[in-house]
Amino acid sequence: MAKDKDQSRNRVAAKSRPTVEAKRGRSPSPAVESESRLDSVISGNNTASPFAVVDLPGKGKGLVATRNIEQGELLIQEKPLFVVPRQITTSPTTLIAQLVSSLNITEQESFYGLSYVNFPEHLDPKKHPAEVALVIFQTNAVSAGPEGVGIFPRMARLNHGCSSSFNAVYSWRKKEQELFVYALKSIPKGEELLTSYLDTKKPRHERRAYLLEHYGFKCMCRTCSLPEKASRASDARLSAISEAYRRFSEWGNHKIGGRDAVDLVRKIWQLEDEEGYWSERGRLAADAAWVAASHGDESATMKWAQLAVKWYTYEIGGDTEEVAEMQRVLSHPEVHPTWGTRERTVVGAAEEP
Repeated sequence: MAKDKDQSRNRVAAKSRPTVEAKRGRSPSPAVESESRLDSVISGNNTASPFAVVDLPGKGKGLVATRNIEQGELLIQEKPLFVVPRQITTSPTTLIAQLVSSLNITEQESFYGLSYVNFPEHLDPKKHPAEVALVIFQTNAVSAGPEGVGIFPRMARLNHGCSSSFNAVYSWRKKEQELFVYALKSIPKGEELLTSYLDTKKPRHERRAYLLEHYGFKCMCRTCSLPEKASRASDARLSAISEAYRRFSEWGNHKIGGRDAVDLVRKIWQLEDEEGYWSERGRLAADAAWVAASHGDESATMKWAQLAVKWYTYEIGGDTEEVAEMQRVLSHPEVHPTWGTRERTVVGAAEEP
């Protein structure tokens, strides 16, 4: 989850992504009375929870599967402690301090139990609690829709993994006003749950530089720990995926035809299979259905819509509007809002088993 680089006075910085390695700066604030109580707050004392908060060598705390977790399983459903507008007219330090002070004791403990980075070196955290609250927010806040960013203590325990290494993704639901985290992949018992702090379709040196600057650690996930030759191959695949996405976007400007656009989707899918990068596939399949519908290819529209339903269900849940929309298109392709708006063409269907 990439933190916004702009941390100016009247703009609150936060992680931006849909689709968290430990924030290795300072330890949690002394405001936390006990680690055991914090763990209770984070896990919610839910014995049926598929994960536990544990200490991980060299990484601080993280979430580890306590049983085998199925792909598409709901992991976390969480309301924010508070949400801050993306644009504010007051001091961020003052605003965050006020919001934190309005929390109850248990909520404050869960907030101050989160790690943080980039605290001003000339300040003493014990003497400047308001500044501590601000950097905790800036390190851990994530998007709560287009207009705000929020603090979600349970979700914030997710550490980071790049490319094929992360296995959980999150999204904000406006209707429920909650953050949902789903298992992107099957996760065996004992494996750490990881999400991504940034767009990981970048070469290793760029990912590591960003994470070191904004989160204070050198990423050593499985992808970043690959031997040099394997890492270069991974970087090449990720660059090719990014370039294919760029070229696919040209369909919207009429620079490429529908068949070429869908061929690019297939190329992205194949490269992602080779890389083990499965994020955002629901949206990709839905985009292919959009292209197919625009060109009046009924069979392709239905098959891409079916694939979108499958991956949206894994990534954001089967009870979402995105899934409902694709199910309607699957039943009646002609209801797609773009149906027949481009030259009629057989663009080609999805080929995933």
